[in-house]
Amino acid sequence: MPSPSQVAALLKAQNIRHVRLYDADRAMLNALANTGIRVTVSVPNEQLLGIGQSNATAANWVARNVIAHVPATNITAIAVGSEILTTLPNAAPVLVSALKFIHSALVASNLDGQIKVSTPQSSSIILDSFPPSQAFFNRSWDPVMVPLLKFLQSTGSYFMLNVYPYYDYMQSNGVIPLDYALFRPLPPNKEAVDANTLLHYTNVFDAVVDAAYFSMSYLNFTKIPIFVTESGWPSKGDSSEPDATLDNANTYNSNLIRHVLNNTGTPKHPGIVVSTYIYELYNEDSRPGPVSEKNWGLFDANGMPVYTLHLTGAGTLLANDTTNQTFCVAKEGADPKMLQAALDWACGPGKVDCSFLLQGQPCYEPDNVVAHSTYAFNAYFQKMAKSPGTCDFKGVATVTTSDPSHGSCIFPGSAGRNGTFPNTTSLAPSSNSSTSGCHSIYGAGSFTTSVIIGVLLMSMVCL
Repeated sequence: MPSPSQVAALLKAQNIRHVRLYDADRAMLNALANTGIRVTVSVPNEQLLGIGQSNATAANWVARNVIAHVPATNITAIAVGSEILTTLPNAAPVLVSALKFIHSALVASNLDGQIKVSTPQSSSIILDSFPPSQAFFNRSWDPVMVPLLKFLQSTGSYFMLNVYPYYDYMQSNGVIPLDYALFRPLPPNKEAVDANTLLHYTNVFDAVVDAAYFSMSYLNFTKIPIFVTESGWPSKGDSSEPDATLDNANTYNSNLIRHVLNNTGTPKHPGIVVSTYIYELYNEDSRPGPVSEKNWGLFDANGMPVYTLHLTGAGTLLANDTTNQTFCVAKEGADPKMLQAALDWACGPGKVDCSFLLQGQPCYEPDNVVAHSTYAFNAYFQKMAKSPGTCDFKGVATVTTSDPSHGSCIFPGSAGRNGTFPNTTSLAPSSNSSTSGCHSIYGAGSFTTSVIIGVLLMSMVCL
């Protein structure tokens, strides 16, 4: 995995101006010094009980992980724990105390004006989330949620929320359409309508954010902004996760970026930007659990882009793709016999150079009909100048903006890649995805997996 200095170089090369760390790793904070990048540091869950029970412990944590690094490192927020109510409920009784103790230490150092304190929550604490106007927080957490919201309101902080339309879609048993989860355009008759407010919802993300707004309103808190601390889509899954694909990850993240940067807000609060971190910067190959858990990253462990976001016209964004790259690939689930027939045609009558697919050549592996037909389909598509109808092959091919190149197998039409890390200003990974000039990062490198960097989407002021 990349070192802290390599991560910092990547961020600077991509003009990323905001980053979230899932720890307060000293080496990473030192690497971010004098870059101007706005940093959110985190109190790991395992440290929460100690900090929530002792003002002195909290003060020591702030002295060690914040005061020791500012102003050289531009720390602007502290995330205290992560999804405590749902992942570490035994620590919930001291959560608000931990926030207050951390804030008091900032006040003592005159840093409370520049550093906000909050705690990320899972959207699963919201019950009956649709229609949003009827949503409310799980009432069993009122003894924590009410004082938490009072603290956020009194300190001018924000409600941190993790929003994952991927999981909402997967757990809906077919009720939520994939297009609705991916921000794809819907005909008016397919939009979800809140019967109480008559507000129209065209995507899951907005519906979840508004459900949180309405849940806070239910408890009489209406002035607290929402900050989405995690959102994304996995690029790979196992057999039970068929929609964790490169194309869907590309579609979700690029559409999320456009949605946030357009300053559209949500139906309940139009025009109010919902600042958002994309999860995550790097894949986590050693992470336990399903395949998808390892594959939320924009880059792999070697700093290579997992896929290329197609962001033409979206402004200056991380790894902005201005090359209008499109590729032709085999459709998922296509009949292997039809793929083989189409492959034979492309390498025969179609006059595609398929020598790269021979044993010992760069694109021989993986040796299966899907991979080989994808290479041949794309070679034909590029050879025909991407003309309409040249990426069909009797219905077993489709156009994508995700570069299918892998390893040393560089597909026709690809800008190519370089596997080295940037040192100062050049970015080794070719174009990749992310948000506006603002991002948070999910960890890697010599830090542990608790150090995660996301990608922050904010308004254009972040660029």
